[in-house]
This record gives sequence, structure tokens and C-alpha cells, in this order.
Amino acid sequence: MDPLGARSPIVDIQTLPGWAHSSGQAETGSSSSSELQPGSAISSPFPYRKDINDKVILWKGDVVLLSCTAIVNTSNETLSDKNAISESIHLHAGPELRDELQKLKGCRTGEAKMTKGFNLAARFIIHTVGPRYNAKYRTAAESSLYSCYRSVLLLAREHSMSSIGLCVINTPKRGYPLEDATNIALRTVRRFLEKHGDTIETVVFAVTDLEEATYMKLMPLYFPRSLEEERRCLPILPADVGNAEGEPVIAERQIRILDKPGIPHYDDDSDDEHLELEYIGTHAFAKMEGDIDKQRRLILQGQMSEAAVQKAHQRNYNRWLCRARADDLSGVASLKALYQTGYDKFGRTVVVIVGRNIPVTLIDPDKALLYFIHIMDHIAAREFVMVYFHTLTSDHNHPDSEFIKKLYDIVDVKYKKNMKAFYFVHPTFRSKVMTWMFTTFSVSGLKDKVHHVETLPQLFTLISPEQIDIPPFVLEYDARVNGPYQYSCPSSPDL
Repeated sequence: MDPLGARSPIVDIQTLPGWAHSSGQAETGSSSSSELQPGSAISSPFPYRKDINDKVILWKGDVVLLSCTAIVNTSNETLSDKNAISESIHLHAGPELRDELQKLKGCRTGEAKMTKGFNLAARFIIHTVGPRYNAKYRTAAESSLYSCYRSVLLLAREHSMSSIGLCVINTPKRGYPLEDATNIALRTVRRFLEKHGDTIETVVFAVTDLEEATYMKLMPLYFPRSLEEERRCLPILPADVGNAEGEPVIAERQIRILDKPGIPHYDDDSDDEHLELEYIGTHAFAKMEGDIDKQRRLILQGQMSEAAVQKAHQRNYNRWLCRARADDLSGVASLKALYQTGYDKFGRTVVVIVGRNIPVTLIDPDKALLYFIHIMDHIAAREFVMVYFHTLTSDHNHPDSEFIKKLYDIVDVKYKKNMKAFYFVHPTFRSKVMTWMFTTFSVSGLKDKVHHVETLPQLFTLISPEQIDIPPFVLEYDARVNGPYQYSCPSSPDL
């Protein structure tokens, strides 16, 4: 109490409830990540760990009020930003902080520097500079924001700090999408505590009213409070969960060389067209390849022969195929948006795409592309048809034309040769217009293969009902709009 009897605004972090004891989940099991049931199909990259949860606190309030070893200040390159967090820290720390910051001579984006806390309850202030977000340079922003959190935590470890109050480093002024930034923050802290948890006792995520809901939504993904919560959150984890440190993985920057040159490790049934990538190692330098930018420039300038262009295209497809075989794509698979079913009336394999099961805004486009290649590579070796159910889709389910164009450009020539038809079921007027524009102006050789199918009875003249697995909501929609259908083995048209 101060002399006037008013309650002190300072918050002792020891009095704050930990994430492990927050409402909504009961703790079960032990603190070890190995407590997952034997033989369980669940393999979360962020398993339930009570010992880690005990170190984490989510608290709504001003980080400047926390009584801990250090708090974090998010600023600009000259350490003079006037965002709400910085202004509050300067107000409470006093004028000595500004004088001290001038001696630091700024700070680069992604780095961190430390000063005393002066009049704050915290002994130290760690200053860091978040990136300015531009969607065009998203990967650079992701790497910089990861570096901010990582640099802060390493500085805390270096100075043996037992507790740290983390503000949300990405300020609205810098335009970083809150949910994307929160994923990076949480997974970076999680990975740090996994490796260096013995060096720090408490991490407090200090959030505002606007940020609290996002943190409450995403924290269970990285800090599940029970085995059940871990299982429930696994399918909704982002496609990119970073590497072992939480750092974003940017495939295009990996280098390709042989893991052990001269010592091939392959199966006898490997075919020659995959040899170039089948023997790649897993370490950082095991991904070296030719100058891709130079190859692309030569293609654009028309200086590469047709054979060389085809070879470059095959190498590029093989790289994607190699990634598709190696990456964990269980998150995309759980959507059940793409699957193989039976055969059409000409004996061609049928592949189904369920448009409503594609949450375009929530999945990583590269993961979706990798999953498509993973499923389709062996199917495309022979003739096949695709059935796309556009039924009850919304704008959130429609991939943009750039993604489809990228997919079409990447896939191997066998896809284009062996795909004999693309049946577009329950199209809308808008989708018909967009399809016509795309197949007319963006890709060649696809327009004649696209067939709009208004009703399921029309589809069943091409594919018998027992040869295709149709989602129940599609059957219900068609019955409601077009009436119930009685299958009677109609003759097949020549498509």
C-alpha cells in the first residue's frame, strides 16, 4: 500500500495463475511428452508437457506493471518509437531510460538490446525491433519476427534471467497480421523452453483486450493442457510449424548436395528419373542445386532448348515430389478435401476434390500443393478423371487463380497427358465465368477437358454411384434442389 492507502498497481508474477491451471482444461497425465498412449496415431510436434505449461502465463494487462527480471519493449530502429507499449515504458521508467537508449545507437530489425529498468518494477528492459509487414515479402517478415523473439530469449538466458514479461512485439503500426505473428511467438517460446527450460522459470505473455482472444485461441495448439487437448488441436495446427527452434522453414533457401557423395542409399526399385533427389541427405547442406534464377532467366530469354526446358521442369517437379514424400502433411490430409475413389465407365481412376473442405485462408498453399503431388503422383501414371464438388462453397473455399496456375505449371507432363476429364459439379454462374476465363487465358490444353455437371444424375451417367464416394452434404443438397435420384444403369455418353 502507498502512503494514501491505494493498492499498488505493480503485479507480482508469482500471484498470477499459470497457463497449466487456466480454465477450460483439466491437467491429465505426467509432465513427460512420452506419456502419449503407445501405438497412438497422434504425433503432435507440440506434445502435452505439464512442466512447460507451468512456466507459461497468459495475462491481460500492461507489461510495464510486471514485477519480473525483465520486460520487453517493442520499438523501431532508432529505439524512439511512440507506440503504446514504448510510451508506457518510458513514462514509468523515467527520463534516464531515454538517455540510456541514445548510448545504444539504435537496434537492427530482429535484434535485441538491453538496458536497466530504472523506475520500473522489472530490473531490466529488453528492446527489440519487429519487422514492417509486406505480404510480398512475407517470408522475410516471418524470419525477422522469429529472430526478435529468439534474440530476446537468448539475451535473457545469457544474463541468467529467471522471468520475463513478453509484450506482443508486432505493433499495429508495423502492420503484421496478429494471428500469423502469434503463431510465430508461441512456437518460438515453446521451442526455447523445450531446449532451455532449465534456465528460465517464468514467461508471461502480456496482452491487451484486442490480443487476448487470439492468444486464447492459439495457445492450446502450442501449449496443450491435456492429452485430449493435444489430440484435438493437432488437425488445426498451421502447416508451417517451423524447425526445431521454431524458425520458419523456407524451402527455396535450402542448399542441395549429396549427404554422402559416392555412397548411394536407394532401393532397387527406384527409377532413374528420381535418382537425382532420392539420395539427398537431411542436414542443412544436403540440398544444393543449380542456379535456379539463371535457369529461369534463360527460359524467359528463349536461350534454352526445348529438351533443356523439359529437363529443368522435371528437376523442379522432382524437388516438389521429394518434399511431398518427406514433409508431414497430416494436417492437410485431415481435411478430406482430396481422395481417390473408384473408376468411371471407361475404367479410368476417379479422384474427388471437395471444395467445401478447403479452408483456403487457413492452410499453407505450399502444403496443399505438396499434398496434391503426394496423392496424385502414382495416380497420374495412368488415365484418370477428377470430380470437383463445388457444392455449398464460399469465397473462403476458392483457391485463387495464381495458386491453380502454379500447380498446373509445376506438375509433371503425365498429369496433363493422362487427365482425361475434369467434372465441375454444381457450378454457379460466377464459377462458370471464372473457369472459362482461366482455361482460356491462363492455361492451355485444359479447356476441352472441363465439363460442368449440374446434377448428380448427370454425373452418374459418367461414373456409377457405387464407384464414387460422395459427401453426405452433397447428396442432401442435390436431393433438395433436384429431387431424389433412382439409379437405373443408363448408357454412357462418349466423353
